[in-house]
Amino acid sequence: MFSRTVRQFGILVALAVTGGTVVAQEHNVIPLIPAANWHLVSTQPMGLEAIQPWGGDPAIEREFGVKTVALRTYHLADQKAELLFEEALDTSSAYGLFTFYQTAVLVAAKGMEMTRIGPQGAIMARGRFLIRARPAPDSKVSQDKIQALLILVGGTRPAQQDAASIPAPLPVQGLIEGSERYLLGLEAANRVLPKFRTDLIGFTQGAEALVGNYTTRAARATVLAITYPTPQIARERFAVMESLLDVNKDRGTDSVFGRRASSYVILVLDSGSESAAKKLMDQFHVTANVSWNERAPDPSGFTIQVVRLVLANIMLSFIIFGFALGGGIMIFLSRRAATKWFPDSWADPEHDHLIRIKLN
Repeated sequence: MFSRTVRQFGILVALAVTGGTVVAQEHNVIPLIPAANWHLVSTQPMGLEAIQPWGGDPAIEREFGVKTVALRTYHLADQKAELLFEEALDTSSAYGLFTFYQTAVLVAAKGMEMTRIGPQGAIMARGRFLIRARPAPDSKVSQDKIQALLILVGGTRPAQQDAASIPAPLPVQGLIEGSERYLLGLEAANRVLPKFRTDLIGFTQGAEALVGNYTTRAARATVLAITYPTPQIARERFAVMESLLDVNKDRGTDSVFGRRASSYVILVLDSGSESAAKKLMDQFHVTANVSWNERAPDPSGFTIQVVRLVLANIMLSFIIFGFALGGGIMIFLSRRAATKWFPDSWADPEHDHLIRIKLN
């Protein structure tokens, strides 16, 4: 039994190393073995301007809240790879950076989520970090080994708590792969939507936008899905768009079709026809859920919290003393009133008896 298990394990290892496949079942083999030999040799803090040679834009990074950048160098035998860690404001901001920098040159890494890889390097979003990877300038590293290094650093998928903070994706029917963008400010929005009045979106009012390119029978269209904190803000912003953009009015190639659903505004740009825009908007279904949220953490320090606790206990003691004093006064007054109005009742002092035991 033991030898049989060893043989089965050897077959699996051989398939993983050679990239083999089993008949009638396709395997996406990810080379995990080299990842064990990658080791970190240096970490260097960098300024925000250091992202430019990596294809980044400091203005975009600032909009998504990036303040710290670190360059890490890894070695695998005689090969070197560099990873640039950009710490964004939160998980959704890192996801926005990831979507902004995904291009047609970068394809989805097999077996990995939120990771795209290409001939010149790769990008990956994990938690608050956007991670860029590439071979060192004086080294040649294959895509498989770059992917193995990313698996070593960030795993194959984001953590469950981080995945919950990522916005829901756009409907996939007709969506052009890699065209989705998550926007949180005007700088990125102006790059992604150069012909649209991005000032009408209302980022200063807490708006978040998802943009994606779709293919239809008529032509290619762009879908802009905007989320607002409340339905009232969404109603206000959509009314402004209807007035200034002539929403749902046929203006040829410049037509903008849209609708509002609760706190969401869905716009279709460059669709070419109202029917094509309607089909795209019909893919969006908005449902309302009520959930209990945990109480937000107290921003005050530990000392202030202890002082508040002591004061609350003192106040509670005064309240209990007040109730006790008030109860005693009420009993005294009730006996007085009963003695006056009901002299033969239990409150009559003459009916009180005191038993005394005289012991010599």
